[in-house]
Amino acid sequence: VQLQASGGGLVQAGGSLRLSCVASGRTFSTYGMGWFRQAPGKEREFVSAISWTGSRYADSVKGRFTISRDNAKNTVYLQMNSLKPEDTAVYYCALDRSSYLYMTPDNYDYWGHGTQVTVSS
Repeated sequence: VQLQASGGGLVQAGGSLRLSCVASGRTFSTYGMGWFRQAPGKEREFVSAISWTGSRYADSVKGRFTISRDNAKNTVYLQMNSLKPEDTAVYYCALDRSSYLYMTPDNYDYWGHGTQVTVSS
């Protein structure tokens, strides 16, 4: 499985970005997909996850970010609104072969290379 994330960029505080992650493979619809982020000097942290069972969000992004997926396109999206400077990080998509909506990176089986999101104040 290969994951390719895109959509990052530089945006002012209060702005929006939509990240995309395309996965290879034929059984995409059965997989859980997650978004994580890592800021300089910090550990990788959970942002959001989605599977056929539902979705979940980190408290820090609830009400601002929305995760969705298009199984026909093998793609998961992260719509990020009302961005804050503290959202600045490299964002990674990850694939989990179960559907549990894990919040810890160790539970994910495959990772994309990441896309930089920078929010200016």
